[in-house]
Amino acid sequence: MRSSSPHRRTSHSPAFGATRRRAAAVALAGVAALIATAVQSGAATAAPEKAPSAAGKVNPGAVGVKLSPAQRAALIRDADAAKADTADDLNLGAKEKLVVRDIAKDADGTLHTRYERTYAGLPVLGGDLVVETAKSGATEGVVKATRSPIEPATTTAALPAARAETQALAAAKAEKAKSPDVNRAPRKVVWAASGTPTVAWETVVGGFQHDGTPQELHVVTDATTGAKLYEWEAIETGTGNTVYSGTVNLGTTQAGSTYNLTDGTRGGHKTYNLNRGTSGTGTLFSGSDDVWGNGLASNLESAGADAHYGAALTWDYYKNVHGRSGIRGDGVGAYSRVHYGNNYVNAFWSDSCFCMTYGDGSGNANPLTSIDVAAHEMSHGLTSATAGLVYSGESGGLNEATSDIFGSTVEFYAANSSDVGDYLIGEEININGNGTPLRYMDKPSKDGASKDSWYSGIGSIDVHYSSGPANHFFYLLSEGSGAKTINGVSYNSSTSDGLPVTGIGRAKAEQIWFKALTTKFTSTTNYAAARTGTLAVAGDLYGTTSTEYKAVQDAWAGVAVGARSGGGGGGGTSFESTADVSIPDNGAAVTSPISVTGRTGNAPTNLAVAVDIVHTYIGDLQVQLVAPDGTAYTLKAYSTGGSADNLNTTYTVNASSEVANGTWLLRVQDNAAVDTGYINSWKLTFP
Repeated sequence: MRSSSPHRRTSHSPAFGATRRRAAAVALAGVAALIATAVQSGAATAAPEKAPSAAGKVNPGAVGVKLSPAQRAALIRDADAAKADTADDLNLGAKEKLVVRDIAKDADGTLHTRYERTYAGLPVLGGDLVVETAKSGATEGVVKATRSPIEPATTTAALPAARAETQALAAAKAEKAKSPDVNRAPRKVVWAASGTPTVAWETVVGGFQHDGTPQELHVVTDATTGAKLYEWEAIETGTGNTVYSGTVNLGTTQAGSTYNLTDGTRGGHKTYNLNRGTSGTGTLFSGSDDVWGNGLASNLESAGADAHYGAALTWDYYKNVHGRSGIRGDGVGAYSRVHYGNNYVNAFWSDSCFCMTYGDGSGNANPLTSIDVAAHEMSHGLTSATAGLVYSGESGGLNEATSDIFGSTVEFYAANSSDVGDYLIGEEININGNGTPLRYMDKPSKDGASKDSWYSGIGSIDVHYSSGPANHFFYLLSEGSGAKTINGVSYNSSTSDGLPVTGIGRAKAEQIWFKALTTKFTSTTNYAAARTGTLAVAGDLYGTTSTEYKAVQDAWAGVAVGARSGGGGGGGTSFESTADVSIPDNGAAVTSPISVTGRTGNAPTNLAVAVDIVHTYIGDLQVQLVAPDGTAYTLKAYSTGGSADNLNTTYTVNASSEVANGTWLLRVQDNAAVDTGYINSWKLTFP
């Protein structure tokens, strides 16, 4: 068995020399299935082989530094001045240009610069990338949303923009949108998030979704054929006497004899009262005294105090724990709007207004303004400003999970005795009407819809439920598996392979997730790439032989993403093949056999198929499990998985109609040219 080597170079990923120039709105609740684009790529560089740190000690050079808005702006100016050289270093085409979007810096001087791309002046959707540059100026790695060459056959649109508008309006009406109308004329773009880059029209439809949430539906139409390529929803749903947090201090501003909810110490964050309206900013909360609300939902100031407090806590958390000054890192605050609509049972983030908006719940009795909900919505803004995870498919699930993860960590950070930290989401707002939380991170399936573990079809379900595996991963990484009580809340987290996971503590887990989000994830990151990214960060911070690195491996294995740190995973009886089988480029299918003996009866409903394939572009592959009677079960279809390197994951197959004993095959076929690889090993586990 060869050792996996994710650093192979192909025409999709240019090699670098030794020295280079220095490259200097989501709803909280799943009450409405938001339709959006599913992008299933997201390659990330593997963790470098670094010397391990002392047990439990972080590598100080890999820790992100706290940048002031002025320092961040200066680094962005440097990167912008050097972007042409950077594009040249990356071997981008003559028509491709870079646009600097964000930047992060480590203590050792390493820069992580995030770029968008244009082609012949057109925005490239799915063309984002992150360049990691050492203090010396050497380019150490690149994470790309797609590694397909940006070379569309044409940039001329054969289809008129009016046809794209018609298609976009039809897509909105199919989702039962209310009063849909085009609020942004179609713009010509290059669609590169999946498959071959293609000239397209992007149209944005406004109005309202069927549950009353504002709509910003993006529809991408092939400008040559007229086919709909993708669609996604950009509205992302996540002294004060508050409804949920007791009496708290608020940052306010005095103007003459009047006070208002403007927090001058946190980027000028403001909180407005929509007073049941659904548009505009509403009215800034103001009054003759500096006391806000009475703790009852019937007093409109009470929910305003909750939202203002939650925004302040989230600002402080990101600044004090992660060194980020504001959502965009520029020191500018977002704003909050409360009392949206009538009986509106949701909350959401919108990029277009750079704001969080909260409904008052059923009967206007339970405003959705608790600490974790406020942090959840504000964190959607962070994701938008950094990784830009597209809000559908696996990337959408990771987007939602990121907001749940930081909603939970902000709640722990707050240390508020009226709303203690926990791994429950929305436990205060009674959105279900029976006192139960909206989501459970230790066992997501307890909500009746979320998934505990990854499976091959998880990208096809609502993002609020496909977030389950990442939420579960974070809980396992923080606290480990098994029964325990934390802050008076009982948890009992199991794993998909039946093996235990030992947690490393929430403080380390949140640092790993934040750094992966801001330096390793792209718009198209899926679960496999999230595993790669978090392992890369754990390797940077603690070394690739550390307890922390192994815990990240084990926590992902616990939700059926990748193998355990010892290379294993899965209880019960296992049968494994370690013989290498080369996969011909764009050729015939190859098989690797495993002989199963000593079993009785049929295979189980949860047969675990652990696959380790080394390949430089997994989107080219079709992978199937073939039973002894010849029945084929597709584990991964061709053109799925995107541009990531290597397939190292565990699938669960219902093989209960198959006799267990006999010869099972792993059948793999490469369906496109250029990239090559081999079956490194695979394993069947009968629980």
